[in-house]
Amino acid sequence: MTNYDQTLDVKGAKCPMPLVKSRKAIGELPVGQVLQVISTDRGSVADFQGWAKTAKNVELIEQETVQEGNQELYIHYLKRTA
Repeated sequence: MTNYDQTLDVKGAKCPMPLVKSRKAIGELPVGQVLQVISTDRGSVADFQGWAKTAKNVELIEQETVQEGNQELYIHYLKRTA
């Protein structure tokens, strides 16, 4: 697990809301800090990978899938780089 500075819980939100809310949250973090995003949207895995490839201010450090009860959680760690 990656160390992080802030958590954004977007469980239950459907595409594109996890990404939209994450863009806003990462913009409010100081450069160098890490945002942990917790999502239930399976599509968020590819969405965050694509965003990290094109964004100039974010790096995708890690992604993990964890089981919580009968629900899969997709956890993304994003570092603000600029």
